[in-house]
Amino acid sequence: MTTTPRWRALTHHHLFWPVAVLVVLLLVNVPFTPDFFSIRMTNGHLHGSLVSIVLFGSPLILVAVGMTLVIATGGIDLSVGAVVAITGALTCSYISDQSDQSALSAVFFAIGIGLLAAVVCGLWNGFLVARMGIQPIIATLIIMVAGRGVAQLVTDGKIITINSEPYKLIGGGYWLTLPFSIFVVAAVVAVTVVMTRKTALGLLVESVGGNAEASRLVGIRSRRIKIMVYVFCALCAGIAGLMISSNTSAADGNNAGLWIELDAILAVVIGGTSLLGGRFSIGGTVIGALVIQTLTTTIYTIGVPTQTNLVFKAAVVIVVCLLQSPKFRAKVLGGRFGTKPGAKGGTGQPAAAQAEPAAATEPAPKMEVS
Repeated sequence: MTTTPRWRALTHHHLFWPVAVLVVLLLVNVPFTPDFFSIRMTNGHLHGSLVSIVLFGSPLILVAVGMTLVIATGGIDLSVGAVVAITGALTCSYISDQSDQSALSAVFFAIGIGLLAAVVCGLWNGFLVARMGIQPIIATLIIMVAGRGVAQLVTDGKIITINSEPYKLIGGGYWLTLPFSIFVVAAVVAVTVVMTRKTALGLLVESVGGNAEASRLVGIRSRRIKIMVYVFCALCAGIAGLMISSNTSAADGNNAGLWIELDAILAVVIGGTSLLGGRFSIGGTVIGALVIQTLTTTIYTIGVPTQTNLVFKAAVVIVVCLLQSPKFRAKVLGGRFGTKPGAKGGTGQPAAAQAEPAAATEPAPKMEVS
């Protein structure tokens, strides 16, 4: 029968378990919210739990996509939360000083200031990692700590509120019945996929993550690649900062983007990208971010106590990561969900038994001394 091989091939796809966990989390909400999957039209806008998950998960998706390319080069970026805060603080601070906060010229200029600051942060991280040779976790920790202080200085330690309809569109507005932020995320993801899968850029990123020194020796400018991915990651975090501050019409230098870097790393790992660098999956990262946001929604839906929601969240993440491990699946779930057919441990026979025919048919290599 061909059903079993097809099912086995499906379960070995790198997106199978993240998608399965996402579906399970969505279904868990149904007993507590019977109309969870319903989408209704109100005042020309689509509303519903699914729309809300994508809407509130949009900043995380953006940050996670940028984080994916950084991790693919063997690095990490802990500064994205601070970049979110800096971008929102600078943008809202400039808009709040304008006599007409809805003027398009002022809004566009404010957005430019915020994104420029994000790019500068990315350049700084890339310079420290690629040029100075500082470990990524240390280099990005600098802005993680100092950057939030900068955001506090910009806002003078206060929450800056604004009233700008054009700026509200970015994170809280609607276009073609859907939240505008969904279109922004779709555009960023589409451009990232095209640049990394339709050009040689993705291969260069993976080669740098696999072995940066070997890539340099064969002519790949690994330092430029690293600087580029840190700038891109910071730019994604900057756009996420615009979304968050736009959605609330306020800039909070202390709490905006707080711990979003950890959720982004979790989303990347859930999506199947290795923290050691090398191959990556943008689609897996998007699904991983949706898993994190759906998990957050589920926690509030089923009434998990606030003091234990982080423990519940960590437990679910551990389960997802274990399900993605071929060794774990082989031991717990059996060969059907374990390693791929033909791989070590995939036939259900001990490794020694599989090695016997080869040892019997092939003579041992001779040692030559010269």
